[in-house]
Amino acid sequence: QVQLVESGGGLVQAGGSLRLSCAFSGRTFSSYAMGWFRQAPGKEREFVAAISWSGGMTDYLGSVTGRFAISRDNDKNTVYLQMNSLKHEDSAVYYCAALTWGLYSDYARTPKKYEYWGQGTQVTVSS
Repeated sequence: QVQLVESGGGLVQAGGSLRLSCAFSGRTFSSYAMGWFRQAPGKEREFVAAISWSGGMTDYLGSVTGRFAISRDNDKNTVYLQMNSLKHEDSAVYYCAALTWGLYSDYARTPKKYEYWGQGTQVTVSS
């Protein structure tokens, strides 16, 4: 059974940075594309970023492009989300999720296609 464990969230001032990590276990990590989603109170879960199984393709929500960077280390079974120039509106619970690698091109932004989810980590940006 796949397990995903996020870490790295916290409280940061606007303009600051955080790096989220998501440790993957239970299956072959390189068989999965990975995504980051977020959910703020009273809002739907929102796509943030995704990365293909090899790391060769990435995709971003428009409002985070240029500020966030997704990466993965297949030797460490870990995916990262570097978040810079954080804004108050980035505050949310951030979740990592795993998507069967072949679905990336069509469904990287579709939460319901992701098979496995972490428990989430809170990111709070003070203005």
